[in-house]
Amino acid sequence: MRVPLGLVADVVPFSWVDGPGNRSTVFLQGCNFDCAACHNPQTIARDSRHARWLTSTELRSEIAASASYLTGVTMSGGEATVQSDFVRAFFAELRSDPVTSHLTRFIDTNGSATQKVWRSLADVTDGVMVDLKVFDPERHLALTGEALQPVLDSILVLSELGLLFEVRLLPVPGVSDDLELLAATGRWLASIDPAMRVVVNPFHRHGVRAPADAWAEPTAADRERVAAVLQGAGLSDINVIVPPTGRG
Repeated sequence: MRVPLGLVADVVPFSWVDGPGNRSTVFLQGCNFDCAACHNPQTIARDSRHARWLTSTELRSEIAASASYLTGVTMSGGEATVQSDFVRAFFAELRSDPVTSHLTRFIDTNGSATQKVWRSLADVTDGVMVDLKVFDPERHLALTGEALQPVLDSILVLSELGLLFEVRLLPVPGVSDDLELLAATGRWLASIDPAMRVVVNPFHRHGVRAPADAWAEPTAADRERVAAVLQGAGLSDINVIVPPTGRG
């Protein structure tokens, strides 16, 4: 049987910011979005001399070395679902190996995958975190280079499958934090599930490319305003991420 190969940009052994608990995060190389605000722009290209081709078995062996200290594994990127066959094979191996079977298996995604892909991953995946860059087709196209509708479709199907762990928003002052637009975002998400976990991530310029390196970073008041609008739109589980001390 053919063992799938995956192009891996990096493996972070321990992370507290890529899903619940202490996780290992695997960054896959290659993304089908070209987001101005991307903090991992080196992973966008479909190939890189810094990335490694690994079998799912080789990657599982790396994770197994520290599995007793971990809660789970998160596949990120780049865009993990661009290599969905590899993700499926890797998750299946994690589940079948007694050393790693206790680890929860999460995907951090831009939401571009088709319903067929999500259904193919459903039986080996425990949760999915979806980035919703902006709830407006024209702005989404300008910010990411790709259409918004597949992201909305992904949120719907993942909610249906019981796999939607959280939706992540990135309101950028003057770019994607229009209060009416945020209210519309909140109402749409609440129409799916008012108890949906929604994370408001603070935009910061570190590591981004032009033109995003000229965008303003949100203040504490900005973050509070966004949370209030989303709550007013009917969402009850809003989690505002506060940047490290000294970053507002």
